[in-house]
Amino acid sequence: MTRVAIVGGGETGSLLAHVLARRHIASDICLIDDNGRAAEGKALDLTQAAPIERFAAAISGSADLSLVAGAQVVAVADPFAANPRHVDNALLLLKRIRDFAPAALIVCTSAADCDVIGRAVREQHASRSRLIGSAPEALVGGVRALAAIELAAAPSDISLSVLGVPPDHIVIPWEDATVRGLSMIRFLSESARRRLDARAAAVWPPGPYALAAAAGKVIDAAVAGLRRLVACFIAPDDSAGLRARTAALPVRVGPAGVLEIAVPELNARERVRLENAMML
Repeated sequence: MTRVAIVGGGETGSLLAHVLARRHIASDICLIDDNGRAAEGKALDLTQAAPIERFAAAISGSADLSLVAGAQVVAVADPFAANPRHVDNALLLLKRIRDFAPAALIVCTSAADCDVIGRAVREQHASRSRLIGSAPEALVGGVRALAAIELAAAPSDISLSVLGVPPDHIVIPWEDATVRGLSMIRFLSESARRRLDARAAAVWPPGPYALAAAAGKVIDAAVAGLRRLVACFIAPDDSAGLRARTAALPVRVGPAGVLEIAVPELNARERVRLENAMML
């Protein structure tokens, strides 16, 4: 039985609970928010939809953060309250989650979690393989949609990676990208690629539906051990004494967290742009 706890009962959190249930990714989903009644109400709403959408996940709601204990994955989403969490509050929340669920994979869903992840790893010594951000996978979806429009193709025909620190430092390795299994640079001129590079920032930050879908994909890959590549925020490895920024990178994830960082082959220009993006 796969148990996923979602901390944050706002729009993205409740949408993620729906994604996990509808796609049969988790059999036990706990939605946790400081507003316990709101979390319980959203859980009840999703439970009532189960017979209609034919899913059988057990969905509950609570204000008790200790219920993250025993979850294989803890997703951190937006709170039900209108105001987003302050960075210091987000860091405190991550520490409390790790205290209750030290073995869990923590997936931060917000587009604003890049710096929070880096600070948690650097200042609180959180494991960089067990604390990741899923928002970059939503950016991948947006760039695929833009490329599909440019090529008059379906987004499902497009395969590409997105690296860097959005929105100002996005790196798309076009030589590694494909359309219907063929190299994309055969069909996209350099001017078209530069135009898409410039437009990529416009799809950041993603909306709640895209963020929930991206988090669902990352969690699915982790709990099922699919070893598929997903784009995630990953904190830098400072063990060599070089300080860098948290960045979006392609990774393979499993139940134990990040298994591999799989940066594609980059040309000289892309390599310099990625290094500049990650430089502190």
